[in-house]
Amino acid sequence: MSKELRIIFLGTPDFAAESLKRLVESGFLIVAVITAPDKPQGRGKKIGSSAVKQFAMEAELPILQPTNLKSPEFLEELKSYNADLQIVVAFRMLPEAVWNMPRLGTFNLHASLLPQYRGAAPINWAIINGETETGITTFFLKHEIDTGEIIFQEKEPIHKSDNVGTLYERLMKKGADLVAKTAKAITEDNYSLKPQSSDQPLESAPKIFKEDCKIEWNQSSERIHNFIRGLSPYPAAWTKLDGKVLKVFAIEESTQESKKGTGVFESDNKTYLRIKTSDKSVNILELQLEGKKKMNVEEFLRGYQL
Repeated sequence: MSKELRIIFLGTPDFAAESLKRLVESGFLIVAVITAPDKPQGRGKKIGSSAVKQFAMEAELPILQPTNLKSPEFLEELKSYNADLQIVVAFRMLPEAVWNMPRLGTFNLHASLLPQYRGAAPINWAIINGETETGITTFFLKHEIDTGEIIFQEKEPIHKSDNVGTLYERLMKKGADLVAKTAKAITEDNYSLKPQSSDQPLESAPKIFKEDCKIEWNQSSERIHNFIRGLSPYPAAWTKLDGKVLKVFAIEESTQESKKGTGVFESDNKTYLRIKTSDKSVNILELQLEGKKKMNVEEFLRGYQL
């Protein structure tokens, strides 16, 4: 692979680290990596580094962790690397002074078929909305978020058995391949750009907050099923049980009809935890009660009587 282009990579989570790894393995010259500052993580609140930083350290790449992307000191340091191209995967919004700096611009990997599902949580929302297909897009950054001209797109089916975790894994690997393909095409000046346009109504993918994850049991079973798998394993759909938050990771349609009202739990306290929706009854399969570990329903019922 040609090492002509001087590339700066910007990203934070494992989704981005996979793309950085693929670029390094493909022989691209990564002159610097920009990632989020270290921060407290987990219950112990130990200071932890991002997945991108961890890989960059292993690969002995220069690492920048700015707190302010507009600070003159950071911009001066960024300029000193004399990059031809910047690649962004799962990073925060960039000011124009950053994305417009390299002579060939900055391209981004987005986990949807743009212009559909612009925003912070495209994988979640595609599943929540019951889509059967999504994909990945590389595009050049411009002022309005997720609106730049498309370089490449690839489709990916969403299976009924998928949740965010399984689809995330596939798109992470597929995305890494597409990032390397895009960088190669730019290196060889062998690509054409396509403006984002659609005659279909556009779905958006805004950031998801805890209050958005509450399960409304008066909806249809199918809608609730999509909602739960679209938030599983993270940030997780939730409901309340005896005043405590109960995260729900997986459900299935019940062969038995609940005798209780909509949204009321019913159980034999051994094998099932059933709840009525607007049209059917469902069994909860995997759950986590506030303060407890994640478990299947039989494990849960061994230690909890309804």
